[in-house]
Amino acid sequence: MSTRLAAALGAMAPLAAVLAGSALAHEGHDHGAAPPPVSKTIAPRGEALSETFELVAVPRDGTLTLFLDRFRTNEPVTGATIDVETPDGPKTATATPEGGYALTAPWMSAPGRHEFVATVTAGGDVDVLTVAVAVPDPSGRAAAAPAEPSPGRAALSRVSEVAQGVRARLGQKDPTLVGAVVVAFLLGMLVTGLARGRRSVPAVALLAIGITLVLGTAAFAHGDEDHGPAVQGAALTEPRPSGTSDLAQRLPDGSVFVPKPTQRLLVLRTTMTEQGRFHRAVELPGRIIPDPNASGVVQSSVGGRLSPPASGLFPRLGTRVRRGEVLATVTPPIQAVDLSDMRQTQGDLDQQISIVERRVDRYRRLALTGAVAQTQLDDALAEFKGLQDRRAALDRIRREPEPLVSPVDGVVAQAAAVAGQMASPGQMVFQIVDPNRLWVEALSFDALTAAQDATARLADGRLLTLAYQGSGLADRNQAIPVQFAVQGDASGLRVGQFVTVLAATDREQAGLALPRAAVVRTGNGQDVVYEHTSAERFEARPVRVEPLDGGRVLVAEGMGPGRRVVTQGAELLDQVR
Repeated sequence: MSTRLAAALGAMAPLAAVLAGSALAHEGHDHGAAPPPVSKTIAPRGEALSETFELVAVPRDGTLTLFLDRFRTNEPVTGATIDVETPDGPKTATATPEGGYALTAPWMSAPGRHEFVATVTAGGDVDVLTVAVAVPDPSGRAAAAPAEPSPGRAALSRVSEVAQGVRARLGQKDPTLVGAVVVAFLLGMLVTGLARGRRSVPAVALLAIGITLVLGTAAFAHGDEDHGPAVQGAALTEPRPSGTSDLAQRLPDGSVFVPKPTQRLLVLRTTMTEQGRFHRAVELPGRIIPDPNASGVVQSSVGGRLSPPASGLFPRLGTRVRRGEVLATVTPPIQAVDLSDMRQTQGDLDQQISIVERRVDRYRRLALTGAVAQTQLDDALAEFKGLQDRRAALDRIRREPEPLVSPVDGVVAQAAAVAGQMASPGQMVFQIVDPNRLWVEALSFDALTAAQDATARLADGRLLTLAYQGSGLADRNQAIPVQFAVQGDASGLRVGQFVTVLAATDREQAGLALPRAAVVRTGNGQDVVYEHTSAERFEARPVRVEPLDGGRVLVAEGMGPGRRVVTQGAELLDQVR
């Protein structure tokens, strides 16, 4: 081997080492730690928190906007006084219509790290918070002037260009096959040059080895892998543009960034988780029933034809009625046989009345002369009056219907009265219910003790407080009826409405109690809660929950105490993309 060839191979050794290292780095696709996620739409901001307050500062266009919330509940603090120590001296922020506080801060426009101290006074709470805001340079870092390329770099660049040209000419074939063809061709050139003893052998060797390593490295490292555009990672290090805007967005790590103004619109509220022991609750199917002591039914005791009361109108559904009020009348029908008997009885009574009436007149005349005793006249008068009463009652039976009256005060819950309708004996015509006194009847498959803290949940999420009234001893389709009285406001409830009763048992269980609205069901069926990790950042935490009562669930696993969890607006937060 000549001296020039050895020098060429020695110059090529560093290049081979670099390309081989690149190939080894690609093996397994380990590109190192990924850069932290950066969103270029988020404006510079700073935050500070304490046990009482949480403060967020956002500088924009020479104005510093401050958002003050309660640390535990995330409720906006209004009517507070915020004094800020600035390079221009102490200043007091003024309230804005959006629920924040603002002050003029031209010193915040300069790039760099700015720190200031804010003294917050809200009612009897006073706190001192230190806030740091990093303002980036809107123009970015200046690019360095290109240096004069060295001979080694120029050769390496030339090798890369040649390799790319060869691959382009051979088309979209297998890179391994392309490399083999090029290597065979260039080795042939090398052998020919050695045989002829030309001076270009070192250059040809350098070119052959360089192209071989470039193509071989590409074939070994990449294969069929598509790494996308080479400038993808450069966007993560670019300076943020000056015209940024705060938008709620889901970050690459799965957390959700929600600026304070958007939190006000979504009404996000949080609570601190606390470990405790609670009585386990069981869910029972139930329905609303009327209080048996404040409700009643109106039934007909005889069969007959229904007629409206004296007002001429049947009471409508929802009409409030009073006890003893006539709601309808029933006129019993008279059959032909009954009518014949009544006429015969009427004739007999008329005949007896006529005979007794003449007897009374005769006794009155004789009583004046003393021929008849006064007692005989009195007996005749009594008999005459009795016959007249029987005659009048017979006429009344034919003319007067049976009145249907309300047994209690309340409203008409059911009505089956139609003019001219024939009512059977014992048929319910009206149901009267007091809407302020309702019960809940649930079916339990286990014997329950007196549940003093039972609750009922409606389909719309409304909760009812229940008071235990008793349970049956006989089963109803293998279920025991349990009755509760509705406590408090019962407006909007109707008889027969289905509810879910949650009755506490004697068994206790440890865990974290959270409102049901804090738990969100994701697309894959997993229950998650959103933890408020920082002022404007929320992270989803998978949890396992169990029912506790009508308004709360018990977090058994997945969340520890002392965490801020979103209890209101969690479903809206889950929709942020």
